[in-house]
Amino acid sequence: MKRNILVTGGAGFIGSHLVRLLVNKYPDYRIVNLDKLTYAGNLTNLEDVADRANYVFEKADICDIDEMMQIMQRYEIDGVIHLAAESHVDRSITDPFTFARTNVMGTLSLLHAAKTYWESRPEGYEGKLFYHISTDEVYGALELTNPEGIDSPFTTAASSCGHKAYGREFFVETTKYNPHSPYSASKASSDHFVRAYHDTYGMPTIVTNCSNNYGPYQFPEKLIPLFINNIRHHRPLPVYGEGMNVRDWLYVEDHVRAIDLIFHKGKVAETYNIGGFNEWKNIDIVKTIIRITDRLLGNPKGYSDELITYVTDRAGHDLRYAIDSRKLQSELGWEPSLQFEEGIERTVKWYLENQDWVDRITSGEYIKYYESMYGNR
Repeated sequence: MKRNILVTGGAGFIGSHLVRLLVNKYPDYRIVNLDKLTYAGNLTNLEDVADRANYVFEKADICDIDEMMQIMQRYEIDGVIHLAAESHVDRSITDPFTFARTNVMGTLSLLHAAKTYWESRPEGYEGKLFYHISTDEVYGALELTNPEGIDSPFTTAASSCGHKAYGREFFVETTKYNPHSPYSASKASSDHFVRAYHDTYGMPTIVTNCSNNYGPYQFPEKLIPLFINNIRHHRPLPVYGEGMNVRDWLYVEDHVRAIDLIFHKGKVAETYNIGGFNEWKNIDIVKTIIRITDRLLGNPKGYSDELITYVTDRAGHDLRYAIDSRKLQSELGWEPSLQFEEGIERTVKWYLENQDWVDRITSGEYIKYYESMYGNR
């Protein structure tokens, strides 16, 4: 094989899209999908590539440094794309220790295994890369200075049709870290360890910080798939506070295209922000999901509006995130391909057409199956 790439968290939402892209695009690469198969990992996401000659699955915990060393050696790994992480903010508030273990100690374990293995090779770090995927949440929050929105200052193929910005500041690669939740604090710590391994040991690393992703195969605890499923069952749609929190949304396939590009052409020791140039208030996202889902289900217009239920705001809930991706755009030529309206239509259709997948996830049936196959290790 020309390359041996380890993708951690490859059975999860973003990871499964990335594994599929790499397996299909690079038949001369061996893609090793490493996943612990926690509640958010699901091999059903990858049934279409499971039998490919250049695909391998390993069930393992990134915190197990001995097993990470064995996998590095067994497959002669020369590239790591690290997505494995606990990522749900609400879960981090109730169980911060799990987030510290996986996101911080797991990343450190993986870094040290890669360092030890690569330094043992005659070529050393030549041709090697540790690519760490992070989040825009490490930067903290931006002010919402324009509640009604202003014309976006960015013009791209996917954001030139009247999209709004809700403030004049944006996260750039040099924005100071200021995490506000246990989740974002754990990711910030892992980012620092990755950069420290470059500065201290000379390990070739890249870090990217991405905005909110959406699309098929997302675990239905996250806003968009949760609300699609709740509308389908005519259940309440819980909206934090008044729904004024603003997020920048990016279709998952655009994100993995960016990861592929950066892995192959990005500069070592650089940081790249990946965003959709696409800010939406939560309440506007909810109303858009209602409108599209009701239409596709054949419900009367406005049928599910009554399901909106305002609930007590999340502790430490950041008001606004907005990514400036122009460095990635200017240096490597990437930009999002989809307007949000097209992406969200595709997304709603996928969940409604794959209700068996959603039902297996929400029932927990898939977890029992994997425990019978791999054991509970």
